[in-house]
Amino acid sequence: MGMDFSTLRSLISRFCAGEENCVDTRTVYIGHKEPPPGAEAFIQQRFPDNRIVSSKYTFWNFVPKNMFEQFRRVANFYFLIIFLVQLIIDTPTSPITSGLPLFFVIIVTAIKQGYEDWLRHKADNAVNQCPVDVVQHGKVVRTQSRRLRVGDVVQVKEDETFPCDLILLSSSRDDGTCYVTTASLDGESSHKTYHAVQDTKAYKTEREVACIHATIDCEQPQPDLYKFRGNINIYMGNEPVSRSLASQNLLLRGATLKNTEYIFGVAIYTGMESKMALNYQSKSQKRSAVEKSMNAYLVVYLCILISKAVINTVLKYVWQADPNKDEPWYNEKTETERQRHILIRAFTDFLAFMVLFNYIIPVSMYVTVEMQKFLGSYFIMWDDEMLDEELGERAVVNTSDLNEELGQVEYVFTDKTGTLTENNMEFIECCVDGTVYEPDAICNGQVMPGAADIDMIDTSPGPQAKERAELFFRALCLCHTVQVKEEETVDGIKHGIHQGKSSSFYISSSPDEVALVEGMKRLGFTYLRLKDGQMEILNRDDEIERFELLEVLTFDSVRRRMSVIVRSSTGELYLFCKGADSSIFPRVISGKVEQVKARVEHNAVEGLRTLCVAYRPLSPEQYEQVCHLLTRAKLEFQDQDKLVAEAYDLIERDLILLGATAVEDRLQEKAADTIESLHKAGMKVWVLTGDKMETAAATCYASKLFRRSTQILELTTKRTEEQSLHDVLFELKRTVLRHYGAMARDTSSGLSSEYADYGLIIDGATLSAVMRPNQEDSNSGNYKEIFLEICRNCSAVLCCRMAPLQKAQIVKMIKASKEHPITLAIGDGANDVSMILEAHVGIGIMGKEGRQAVRNSDYAIPKFKHLKKMLLVHGHYYYIRISELVQYFFYKNVCFIFPQFLYQFFCGFSQQPLYDTAYLTLYNISFTSLPILLYSLMEQHINMDILKKDPSLYRDIAKNSLLTWPIFIYWTVLGVYDAIVMFFGAYFLFDNTTFTSNGQLMTTNTQMMFGNWTFGTLVFTVLVFTVTFKLALDTHYWTWINHFVIWGSLVFFVVFSLLWGGIIWPFLNYQRMYYVFMQMLSSGPAWLSIILLITASLLPDVVKKVFWRALWPTTTERIQNADKLYKGQLSEFTPLEALQPPHKAGSQRRGSANQRNAANPRRSDTPNKKVMLTRWQRMPDYCTFTPLLRLTEGSRRSKLGNAYSRAGPETAV
Repeated sequence: MGMDFSTLRSLISRFCAGEENCVDTRTVYIGHKEPPPGAEAFIQQRFPDNRIVSSKYTFWNFVPKNMFEQFRRVANFYFLIIFLVQLIIDTPTSPITSGLPLFFVIIVTAIKQGYEDWLRHKADNAVNQCPVDVVQHGKVVRTQSRRLRVGDVVQVKEDETFPCDLILLSSSRDDGTCYVTTASLDGESSHKTYHAVQDTKAYKTEREVACIHATIDCEQPQPDLYKFRGNINIYMGNEPVSRSLASQNLLLRGATLKNTEYIFGVAIYTGMESKMALNYQSKSQKRSAVEKSMNAYLVVYLCILISKAVINTVLKYVWQADPNKDEPWYNEKTETERQRHILIRAFTDFLAFMVLFNYIIPVSMYVTVEMQKFLGSYFIMWDDEMLDEELGERAVVNTSDLNEELGQVEYVFTDKTGTLTENNMEFIECCVDGTVYEPDAICNGQVMPGAADIDMIDTSPGPQAKERAELFFRALCLCHTVQVKEEETVDGIKHGIHQGKSSSFYISSSPDEVALVEGMKRLGFTYLRLKDGQMEILNRDDEIERFELLEVLTFDSVRRRMSVIVRSSTGELYLFCKGADSSIFPRVISGKVEQVKARVEHNAVEGLRTLCVAYRPLSPEQYEQVCHLLTRAKLEFQDQDKLVAEAYDLIERDLILLGATAVEDRLQEKAADTIESLHKAGMKVWVLTGDKMETAAATCYASKLFRRSTQILELTTKRTEEQSLHDVLFELKRTVLRHYGAMARDTSSGLSSEYADYGLIIDGATLSAVMRPNQEDSNSGNYKEIFLEICRNCSAVLCCRMAPLQKAQIVKMIKASKEHPITLAIGDGANDVSMILEAHVGIGIMGKEGRQAVRNSDYAIPKFKHLKKMLLVHGHYYYIRISELVQYFFYKNVCFIFPQFLYQFFCGFSQQPLYDTAYLTLYNISFTSLPILLYSLMEQHINMDILKKDPSLYRDIAKNSLLTWPIFIYWTVLGVYDAIVMFFGAYFLFDNTTFTSNGQLMTTNTQMMFGNWTFGTLVFTVLVFTVTFKLALDTHYWTWINHFVIWGSLVFFVVFSLLWGGIIWPFLNYQRMYYVFMQMLSSGPAWLSIILLITASLLPDVVKKVFWRALWPTTTERIQNADKLYKGQLSEFTPLEALQPPHKAGSQRRGSANQRNAANPRRSDTPNKKVMLTRWQRMPDYCTFTPLLRLTEGSRRSKLGNAYSRAGPETAV
C-alpha cells in the first residue's frame, strides 16, 4: 500500500501543485541496488517505461473514438438523424438518398485519419525499438530503447542520441566532461559542456561503473529544459557522501553526444516523463475557419428547414380543417389512421416534411469538400518551384484539411536556427586600429586582388601597426573555448586525413568562436590545440607559439564578454578580452576607439555580428591579486554567482582596444525576402528561439524582421532586475500607445516606412512571469493583456531563450486573444513540435535536426523561402476556391428545394415531391457536382505571378472576408429569387388548360400535355441550366477541361432525361416519367420559356456585377480587368503599390498630337510598361465595360475619348 500511496501522492502533487517548491521528489536507485541497511527506507517506486507515444488511436479505440469525433460535426450528426428518421417512418424519399453520401464521407475520412495515425505508430516504433547499451552485472548488454527503466546505467557512444534523461556518472575524458549538441531540443547546434558527478568520474569501465552504490533524490519531471534540482548519495564507507546535482549534470533525451568517445549515465526520467516528451503538445483535431463558417451556415439553414417544416405542418392542418379536403372520396383514411392522436400525426408529418426539404442541407457539399481538399493538396506536392534540388525533396502535405487556412494566416511564428538561418557562421572581416583585414584580401600584409572595394584606412601598415595586428590575431586565437578535433571517425573509418596529414576542425559552444578562429587561420594564425594547459598557435612563419592558459573568465549574457589570462613563452602575462561593443568600449582607456567604433557601426548596419577585442598586460603582482579575487569568490557557497561577477568586473578594467570583428550568420536563401513579403501581406512575424538574445537579435536584423528604423523594446530578465515587471510593462505600454496615439494608424494599410516602428524582445524567464502574475500584488493587473497590447503595436517580436512548451504557450495566448487570429508555426526541430501542434497551421522544414517537426506538421517544405509561395499563391487560391464552393453549394440547394416548398401550397401540403426520385438523387451527385469540383481545383482568379509580385493582395481575403454574413445572405437571397422565377414562370405557362379530343389535359400556351411531372421536369430543367451558367459566369480561368465538364454536364443531363423518359424500365414499379421529357421538348414555346426563365434568373446577378465593377471595383477586379486588357501580360509589371506615384501637372494635358495619332493603334502594338502606370494613375476604377463607364463618368467621357476601350502607347496620358 505504501508504494501505491507514494505514486498517488506523486501524481497529485504534479498535477495539482501551483508552485515548483510544492513538487514531490523521486528516489532513483542506481543499478537497482538497495541502499545499505540503516541508510534509508527502501521503497521501490513505479515509473513508466521508455516508450514514446505520439499516436492518437489504438487498434481497440479507433472505431468508437473516430466515430465520436466525426459525429461531433454538426452536418454528420444531422444527416445521421435524417437517415434514422427515413428508416423509422414512411417518408416521401428513400433512406438511400441520405445514408449513402453520409457513410461515404464517414468511411473516407476514417480511412484518411487512420492512415495518418498508422504513420505515427510506425515512427514511434522506429524510435522505441532502436538499440541501447545497458550495463548489467558488469557487462554491456544491448536492448531496445522501450525496455529501459529508471535506475538503469546506460552507455552512450559518440554521435549517438541519449535514449532518456540521464545523470552523467563518467565519461571517456579525464576531466569527466562531455560535449553535447541540443539542436533537436532548443535549436542550438553548438557544443555544450556537461560535467560528471565529481565522485564517480573516475569510473571508466562498465565493471567499475557496475560497482557504484548510490541513490539519487531529485524533483519529479518538469518541462523546463534549463532547470533541474537533486542530489546524489554515494555509499563509499560508513557515511554516505552527498553531492548536489544541477542542470549541468543532466543529459536530456534527444540530445547528441559529440567529441567524447563514450559516457556512462543513469536513467532518471524515461518515456513520456522525459523533458522532451513533456514539451510535446498533444495532437488535437484542427478545424479551419472555413469549416467553422460552414457549420454556422449549416445551423442557419437548419433553422430555415425547421421553419419550412413547421409552416407546412401547420398549414396542412389548417387546410384539412375542412372535412371535404381532409378526406376526399377518392382517398379515404383507414381506421388505424383515424384513431391515431393528432399530435402523433402532426409530429409524423413534421418529420416527413423535414425529410422532403432536407436537401437544403447539402450533404454532397461535404463529400465535394473532402475530395477538393484531398485532390487539391497534390498541387502543392507537384509544384516544381517548391522542389529543393539539393535535398531532392518536394513539399509534403500531411493534413489536407487545412488547405484554405493557408490563405487566412495573420501571425507567423518561426524558429530561428535551421529555419531562418543555415546556422553557418562565416568570418567576413576584422578592423585593427582602423585597418580593415579581410580573408584572402590582405595576406601577410599584402593587398590581394579583389580587395579594391574595401574601405582601407591604412592599406600599407607600418611595423608598429603590423605588430598590433599580429597581437590582435593572437588574441582571437587564444580568447575562446574552442576545442580541436584532429580527425573524425565514422563507422570505424577515419575521415579528415589528407595526404598523410591530419586535417583538424573546430567545435565550440558558440558558432561565432569557430568562425573567428577559422578566420584567423585564413589570415595566417592557426590555433592548433590545448594540451597540458598550453595553447599552441602556428603563426605566419610556420612557427609554433605556446601560451600557458591560466584563467578563463567565461561568457555570460549580463557581462556580454569573455576573457582569458595567458602567459607567453617569454613570461609576459596578458588578459585578452572580447565581447559586445557596448560592454568593451566603456572599459577601454586607450586605442583608436573612434575609428574602430565607426567600423563597428558600419558593419552593424550591414547586419553583421560584431565583437570588439581588447587586452591588458598584467604584472606578476596584478596576476596574484586576480588569482586571490577569483579563488575567494569561487569558494563562497552563498551568493557565489554575484561574487564571481564582481570579481570579473574588477579584473576586466583598464583595457587597451585592439580592434573589432565582423561575422555573418548566413541566412537561408531568400529568407529576408520571404519575411518582407509576409509583412507586406499583413502578417505579423514572431521569432521564437531557444538561442541567446544577442545572436537572435542579429539574425532578426539580417532577415529584415527588424529594420534600421525599428526601435527595440526589451522585456528581459536584465531589465526586470533593475525595475519591477509591473513598472517595465506599463512603461512599454505608455511608449507604444503614445506613439500610435499621436498618429491615426491604419491597421489595414500596413506599417509605413516614414516613421519608426517598434520591435519587442522578450526572454523565457520574463514570459513565465507575464503568464503567471504575482497574485499578491494588487496593482499587478492583468499582465497578459498588457503584454498583448504591447505586441499588437509592434511590427515584430523576438522571443529568446524559449523552452519548447513556452513556444506553444505563446501561440496559444495569441490564438486566445480577443481578435482570435489565425496562426502559423514553422520550425525544423523536435523543440518546435509543440508550437507546430498548437498553431492553426503547423509547417515543418526538412532541415538537419531530424524529422520530428516534419512528422508532426500539417505541411512540410524543404526551405523557408517556399513559405512565400505556399501562403501567397497556394493559400490564396485554396481560400478563393473553397469559399466559392461553399457559397455555391448552399445557393444551388436553395434553388433546388425552395420550389419544392412553394409546390406544397398547390398540392394541399400532401408532401408530394415536385421532382422525380431520379432527379432528387442525381441533382447533387451527377448533374451539378462535377463543374463546381473542377472549379474548386482549377480556378485562378488572378495570375500566379501577380500574387507573388504583390503580396498586399493577400490582405483582400484576410479575416475570412469571402464567407461573411452579408455575402452569405446575398447568395441565399439570389437562390430564393431564382427559385421564385423558375417556379412561377413555369406555373404561368400552365395557367390555361383545355381538354383535347383524346381526353388529355393540354396547356393552351405551349400545347404541352399537362401534369405534375411535366411541371416538375420543366422547373428542374431551368434549374440545372441556371446554376451551371451561374458557375460559368463566375469562372475566370478557362481551360479545355472546364469547357468539357461544364457543357458536358448539361449534355449528360439532357441525354439522361431522354433515356430515363424514353424507355420503359422493367425494374421500376412506376413509369410516371415515360415520354415526359421528350413531349416537353417537342413544344416550341417551351424552349422559349426555358431560355427566358434562365435569362431572368441570371440577369440580376449579372447587372449587380457590372455595376459593382464599374462603380466600386475591388483591387482584385481591377487586376482582372487589366490582365484581360493586356492579354495576360500584367505579371510583367511592377506591383500595385508601386503604381501609385503622385500626379504630375504635365499628365493633365488633353488632345495632344500624340493622343490623336494613338486614336487608331495597330492590333499588333503591345502596350509598354509606361502605359500601365499612366492607366493606374489616371483611372483607378477603369473597367472593360466601356458603355456603362461612359454613362457613369458623364462629362469625363468626352475628355478621355476612347481611353477605356483602346490600347495604345499614349492613350490615357
